[in-house]
Amino acid sequence: MQILIVAATAFEVEPLANSLGHKLDILITGAGMVPTAFALGRQFSMHKYDLVINLGIAGSFDRNIQPGYVVEITEDTFSETGAEDDQEFIPINVLGFGESTFKPTTTLENVCNSLFLTKGRAITVNTVHGNEDSIKKVQLRLNPQIESMEGAAFFYACRQFNLPCLQIRAVSNYVEKRNRANWDITLAIKNLNNFAIELINRIGNN
Repeated sequence: MQILIVAATAFEVEPLANSLGHKLDILITGAGMVPTAFALGRQFSMHKYDLVINLGIAGSFDRNIQPGYVVEITEDTFSETGAEDDQEFIPINVLGFGESTFKPTTTLENVCNSLFLTKGRAITVNTVHGNEDSIKKVQLRLNPQIESMEGAAFFYACRQFNLPCLQIRAVSNYVEKRNRANWDITLAIKNLNNFAIELINRIGNN
């Protein structure tokens, strides 16, 4: 099986690369939705894959999804794409110019039914939330559980090429007023990579 691992930064998947990099392709896109979409479009035009997995750390709006938890993203929304109408936000799908919410084209259960993760709804942003007012507004409008800067762009690109894809995120922090002292990036990366290594090994043994 030809597998592509997609991550925004190399350090997020360094343990996986060191352990299993010889078994799969790893694409480091750079942070953000534009670099992600561009890098995937270029990669997919040159190579074919049986499975594409987006790995990365993320913030959690949901206090039940704690730092260190690893989550399977079941839908992801471009939360900022649309128009303002005074105090109201009009998403791009309501404007009639496209879609704002995307889903994976496969599931963890379909890929490896012996592993299970908590499932979560995500938003993809250009500006990571760190202001109490903006956090409340997006929670009221979309009720997200997870936040990243790439996820929806990843789903979009994979769907355009009709490729089976999954997004797996490990929580490094709660979405709150910015306080890096409360973050646990080390734990998030450790748990994310431990899961990813186990997943790849089980897929390879099927």
